[in-house]
Amino acid sequence: MRPAPLLLWLLASWTALGVLASLGWLPLPTWLACGLVIALLALLDGWRLRRMPSPQLQREVAPVMPLGPEARVGLRLRAIATRAQRLRLHDLHPGGWAVRGMPRTLSLQPGNELLLDYAVTPDARGQFSFEGCHLQLRSPWHCWTSRRVIGATSTVKVYPNFASLAELAGLSVELASRSVGARLQRRRGEGTEFQELRDYRVGDSLRKIDWKATARSNRLISREYRDERNQQVVLMLDCGRRMLAQDDHLAHFDHVLNASLALASIALRQGDAVGMLACTGQQQRWLPPQQGGGGMDMLLAAGYDLQAMPLATDYLAAASALQAHQQRRALIVLVTNVRDEDDAELRAAVTMLAQRHLVMLVSLRELALDRVAAEAGDSLETGIRSAAAMHYLSERERVHEGLRREGVNTLDVSCSELSGALIERYLSMKRGGRL
Repeated sequence: MRPAPLLLWLLASWTALGVLASLGWLPLPTWLACGLVIALLALLDGWRLRRMPSPQLQREVAPVMPLGPEARVGLRLRAIATRAQRLRLHDLHPGGWAVRGMPRTLSLQPGNELLLDYAVTPDARGQFSFEGCHLQLRSPWHCWTSRRVIGATSTVKVYPNFASLAELAGLSVELASRSVGARLQRRRGEGTEFQELRDYRVGDSLRKIDWKATARSNRLISREYRDERNQQVVLMLDCGRRMLAQDDHLAHFDHVLNASLALASIALRQGDAVGMLACTGQQQRWLPPQQGGGGMDMLLAAGYDLQAMPLATDYLAAASALQAHQQRRALIVLVTNVRDEDDAELRAAVTMLAQRHLVMLVSLRELALDRVAAEAGDSLETGIRSAAAMHYLSERERVHEGLRREGVNTLDVSCSELSGALIERYLSMKRGGRL
């Protein structure tokens, strides 16, 4: 308990009376009697506050929240006390989150139930806790205040923003791909897997006509093909220090995770299975390829708490782990930030994977370096900085070019282009029968 302003004011007044009593302007017994009254008043009011029951609280919060948008949290308060209570309420939401609508000052009448809500904005992925609710009660005679923590702890998981995935789910594969920036070329030829027989349509190739079925039905029948299904895609995510760079207020790793989930959404709708290997230093997290509607849920659950760490990624260890886990041929999408010092180790890792799998190496560009390289200025410092950035980018391009000459599918894109480039290259490989 803490003294309230009223009690402090009474004590200050009693002290002033003590000055008067010391000067002989107020009888000493009168001053002592005033002190006794204040003490009895404070003790009785404090005893009543201790006996005052706290209201019951129930928090209504979604177990899963998306990163970025505001989320609503509801609080249901039910009065237990037989007297009206004036209280100040503050929910103990995860620290660092932006909050709107807290704290609240309210009056709770006996037998009443209040429902109030407020908004929070998660600022990071992972698992977080609401550690009860902070309550400040005032004693009946306003001499004391008491601070208590009521309500149970609530745990929530913050996933990548899945609103965009829900929007993609409502579109066809073609429209969904274009909505994230993929530039799909006009398709030539047919798929590689037979789907069904249908009536001939004007413009069908003669190679698609099934002559046996045509003879039996006395009308032209064509074969319908589709892209081969039941293939496998493994997202190999670099969670090392290279992914700590930021563009558009998001770390590169968050951009990579969002783009990877968009690619997974398209691949799952194409009938393929999608898995994930996340590597940080010498540690890996493996999710075997999953197919169907539950595949996206498992990817979200497996990757929501992944964070980039200030550690160097061991590409060879990650490639060896993937080879051990993934026996069947798959498209391996390795997303990282290639630098010239990675040349030897990265080449060895990609060569190891390419013995069994089709590898797509995706390297993220740092926009800050592009801006520095293009910076114009007359000062010596600006010229040196610009020249250093240009040298760095040329060495980086040299590594990319060496990988391309060895037959590695390489993408060098910025964060804003990542989703479209991934989906565009995936569909191109699939329709070309390269998987």
